[in-house]
Amino acid sequence: MSDQREVRGVVVAHGSLAAGLVDAVRSIAGAAADSLHPISNHGRNPEALRSLIDNAAGDGPAVVFADLSSGSCGLAAMATCSDRGQRAVLCGVNLPMLLDFVFHREMALDDLVDRLIDKGRDGIRPMPKSA
Repeated sequence: MSDQREVRGVVVAHGSLAAGLVDAVRSIAGAAADSLHPISNHGRNPEALRSLIDNAAGDGPAVVFADLSSGSCGLAAMATCSDRGQRAVLCGVNLPMLLDFVFHREMALDDLVDRLIDKGRDGIRPMPKSA
């Protein structure tokens, strides 16, 4: 067993998207979803949003998943993680990425981030056209 702490996950998004994504992970993966902390930007100024992200991420390694890189959620995530070597921000969060996170969060942060990017991209594909 490794001495490394498991990576925490924070999902920050507009409206109720973060809660919806975490709820979907919970319905598929069960209690493993408890490692994800949803945060909404609704009714929050940038400072309040940054504070919530910072508290949810904690002191250990964390991945902050944001819905948009250029929106308030992505900007707040980047601000709270810019000077911390144990945090990573991934923008464009999707369900395949979150599902993979909850089952592989014991990995080293850099390796986990690379894996999550691949899983997120792999989860985006066109469906075959019906005849």
